[in-house]
Amino acid sequence: MKTRFAHLRAYLPVLAFFGGFSWDALTIGRAVTPLDLWLLSGYLACAAVILWWLGHRRHILAATASGDVPQIAESQSPSFLSSWWDRAPYLLLQFLFGGLFSALFILYFQSSSHLAAMLWSLGLGGLLVANEFIDGKYSRFTLTWALFGLCAMLLFNFLLPFLAGSISMAWFYLSTLAGAGLTHWLRKKTPGCPGRAAPVWVIAAMLAVAYPLDMIPPVPLVKRDIQVGRNFARVADEYRLTLEKAPRWVFWRDLSHEVHLAPGERLYCVSSVFAPGGLSTRLYHRWEHYDPFRGWVTVSRMGFGLFGGRDGGFRGYTYKQEVAPGQWRVNVETESGHTVVVHAFSVVTDAPVEPDRETVLGL
Repeated sequence: MKTRFAHLRAYLPVLAFFGGFSWDALTIGRAVTPLDLWLLSGYLACAAVILWWLGHRRHILAATASGDVPQIAESQSPSFLSSWWDRAPYLLLQFLFGGLFSALFILYFQSSSHLAAMLWSLGLGGLLVANEFIDGKYSRFTLTWALFGLCAMLLFNFLLPFLAGSISMAWFYLSTLAGAGLTHWLRKKTPGCPGRAAPVWVIAAMLAVAYPLDMIPPVPLVKRDIQVGRNFARVADEYRLTLEKAPRWVFWRDLSHEVHLAPGERLYCVSSVFAPGGLSTRLYHRWEHYDPFRGWVTVSRMGFGLFGGRDGGFRGYTYKQEVAPGQWRVNVETESGHTVVVHAFSVVTDAPVEPDRETVLGL
């Protein structure tokens, strides 16, 4: 029996990784739903209970070893059940942290569109993988508090704006402070006050610095689609836009990144961004043109209201006329300047587009 248990333990990290990630990939869709956030809050609450219980157990064992509590005679060779009982809380804690990191990685990756935000999301992915191979380290409470605090802060970054119906920068800092404060309070309430909470506050400070630098996606907003084209029209509840097909040799995408415009013709940008129901804010299209000497230069920044709850995302559009040829990009961003999505394209004005390369897209 012991041999079988030891053989099974070798595969537990791999099974936990693929099982947890597959479950989250199936249950968490392209939208951030209340069920997702309450389920993850349940994971965090269970992890808090286990951490408190582990601290309580360690405190009792320390008191027993010091003679403050009468020691009960035990068998010299631990049974299979007692060995499993010792390991079970750590395995369950690993599963809960894995579920939290997996779900948060998916949610943050959905909200990432530029390099800095993607690197942040990939960092969460790295923690997700590492979590499956550090189960033996969970007895070190300082590390465990740090992981718990990070999960709490990242989850609250979603939960508080969701409940408040606002993506103001203030909610990010309040949610980060709430996650770190919860971890600090839980450690103080755990018998024996094991480990240290200082790393949690270091992580909170790093998040506070990274957010204004636009390194963290503006959660809970999730990008849906963004396109740039001509002949914009609204038919019933659908936005229609004429786009250009990619050349046949560019087999990895359907649409071209090149737009042909006639003199004086309007160029439209239509974007779709998901926001949870009850959330209202204002988004902006920042139109930028590339100058060989000055780099990316902002030509205009036009805003529109966003109201959450639509499964396909809330759509907004802006347009420009007399567009100069060259490299362009449109950044969809929040009022505070945090990037939701970036769309780059080039404009050609000296050659008409071939009719068979056009397509009409409904958004």
